[in-house]
Amino acid sequence: MKIKNKKAKKTKEIISDKKKQEDNEVLLPPVRMSDDPTPKQVKWINRQRVLVFAARGINHRHRHLMEDLKKLMPHHKTESKMERSKNLYVVNEISEMKNCNKCILFEGRKMRDLYLWLSNIPNGPSVKFLIENIYTMGELKMTGNCLRGSRPLLSFDPQFTKDSHYVLLKELLTQIFGIPNHHPKSQPFFDHIYTFMILDNRIWFRNYQILSEDGALAEIGPRFVLNPVKIFSGSFGGTTLWENPKYVSPAKLRQAFSKKAGNKYERRIEKKIVYEATKPETGYPDIEGADFFKGDPLEKAQEVVVKEENSLQEEEIIQQPKKSVMHIKKTKSIPNMAIRRKQLKAKSKSISDQIKKRKQFKKKKPMKA
Repeated sequence: MKIKNKKAKKTKEIISDKKKQEDNEVLLPPVRMSDDPTPKQVKWINRQRVLVFAARGINHRHRHLMEDLKKLMPHHKTESKMERSKNLYVVNEISEMKNCNKCILFEGRKMRDLYLWLSNIPNGPSVKFLIENIYTMGELKMTGNCLRGSRPLLSFDPQFTKDSHYVLLKELLTQIFGIPNHHPKSQPFFDHIYTFMILDNRIWFRNYQILSEDGALAEIGPRFVLNPVKIFSGSFGGTTLWENPKYVSPAKLRQAFSKKAGNKYERRIEKKIVYEATKPETGYPDIEGADFFKGDPLEKAQEVVVKEENSLQEEEIIQQPKKSVMHIKKTKSIPNMAIRRKQLKAKSKSISDQIKKRKQFKKKKPMKA
């Protein structure tokens, strides 16, 4: 009998606990007016945790950008720098150890280029970006300011809904940058906005403070531009779902600029040679005085033609007895245009051969002893 009474008491206690839990739960009505106060939710439902860290090889500006993002995200977790020799699949294990389901990884190349990985941790997808035009909070010194730990509003460009890869990026950005409601380290209000705008096939990030209810904004910082490279099906790997056809690596851009600067001397010599080859022997005489442009242009032209004809006739009359001698002297002293062009072409070939020899000599490496 005693055992039965104990079991009945336990069942009554369980039923009473369930009733108390049901009483504490707040059921939202299907329609709520905007003026009505929002019911308080005690539970922390959205348990997003983001691991933010970097691999070795980033410079000081990249590190300051990472610290700025950590300040804006109270739901982040930190980790020490990862070795570059390790495979990126190790990041999945590190995030699981830290109990994180999202990850932001900064990867540096040659101490000047910065790549950003955004990943949904166990199963993917993951995105690789090239970060361009970095401006940190310390550099900008904007007038805007927001309370640390406050929740942001996310504003996206309308183009995010048009293309399929932008829809995926929008969902991933909202899950990573959106701060969960009732997070222990966050504040229960909105006082700044993250804007993600698409321009030139890139995503432009800006952070603004909400000054008033009218929509007045003041920029806080940081600023950066995300150039998407690839979207992978898995976390830090897998099959490529999408690849940017207009992406050019910064190393190739620098190589093209250096080639353009290296060919400057050659182009200058070629221009000189072309100018000498196409230079006219005779030029037009200078027109003295501004009276030439007054009056009817046709009458002025006829006067000039008549004057030239008269001068030519006078010269022929004067030089008639010395015609044969002058003809011989001209042929001896003044070479033909074709001969002169041939000489200039030969000069240009010799100069181009010298330039090629110099390039080949530079490319040859010295033999090891």
